[in-house]
Amino acid sequence: MEIRLEGTGGPEGWPAPGCGCASCGRLSPGRRGPASIVIDGIVRLPPRAGDPAHGGVPPGGRLLVRTLDGYEITGPDGSRVLYTPCCDGLQDDEDDEDVSGPRPREPFDLVLIDPLDRPERLGDLRRRGRVTPTTRVIAVHLDHRVPSEDELARRLAHWRAEAVPDGTVLDTRDIPARHPLGDPPPPGPARRTLLLGGARSGKSEEAELRVAADPDVTYVATGPAPGDDPSWLARVKLHRDRRPRHWRTLETTDLTGVLTGTDSPGRTLLIDGIGTWLAAVFDECGAWPGGDSGGDSEQAPADVRRRCDALVAAWRHTRARVVAVSDEVGLGVIPATAAGRLFRDELGRLNQRLARESEDVALVIAGRTLPLPC
Repeated sequence: MEIRLEGTGGPEGWPAPGCGCASCGRLSPGRRGPASIVIDGIVRLPPRAGDPAHGGVPPGGRLLVRTLDGYEITGPDGSRVLYTPCCDGLQDDEDDEDVSGPRPREPFDLVLIDPLDRPERLGDLRRRGRVTPTTRVIAVHLDHRVPSEDELARRLAHWRAEAVPDGTVLDTRDIPARHPLGDPPPPGPARRTLLLGGARSGKSEEAELRVAADPDVTYVATGPAPGDDPSWLARVKLHRDRRPRHWRTLETTDLTGVLTGTDSPGRTLLIDGIGTWLAAVFDECGAWPGGDSGGDSEQAPADVRRRCDALVAAWRHTRARVVAVSDEVGLGVIPATAAGRLFRDELGRLNQRLARESEDVALVIAGRTLPLPC
């Protein structure tokens, strides 16, 4: 099938006419027109009034069916294309009798998807085998939901998708030639990533963004139980509500066991975060100075160092993809208490050690990401 992308932008294009946002202001007018996709000169997407929107056989034997995943087009040669428009349009399909029933599992040759609101939909397609390493993933409906074309390219690289200019013509017959079955998949994201940042810097959101399109994600929460603290309960709920439904959540401070116990290279671990893990280790080892836990003894600091040594060793040898969030505590004022200074020093040393064992390290400030080169 031939796929002609006449426009790849949102409903008003990108930049949107008359929009005063910074994203639209960065682009010259007409950069991306409203999404308009034509398949073999016959099938137009998004479907318009009178088009076969829920199923049918357009001229030439091309089958168009709407499912919970989007619009699926099968060509006369058996090639398969999925068009997944903006999420809001498909959320209503959950109760639509025309698209009910089990979702099929056949993989696609090409996927045209709006990834900006919910990139985890791409991860779900990968989890269910509908997107494979041989599937070409093209982003459409692009607009000012992303700050710039550069930021779009950065996100798509994490999601293993690509953007193409308006007017691009694709052919499903060319895709197997680009990624032959049996060949190793193209290079994926970094295996170990450490994201540093201060409070409310956006580091957790950045971590979730990076793994959103992965098929098998376990969210490892190392924070303490919220108890009856209303503010902490609200914070935990906010994090939980952001996670895709197909992610698993594991609440534990045994990071060494999690890293060493994940023997599948296809698994992704999102650890949030290293700072709360270290605070829990201080509690467990009775290492806080000046308290009733014995933190002034010589044994407690040694126990903390052993736990940190074990974590770094597990981080070095894990086979999973790992994205971890940690607090950058060295940019503020000197803590007023001995406990605060001790924690700052230990976390700073641990961050350095994990960074040395990571392929990718970045600092997140005000929602912007600054890569830290080796």
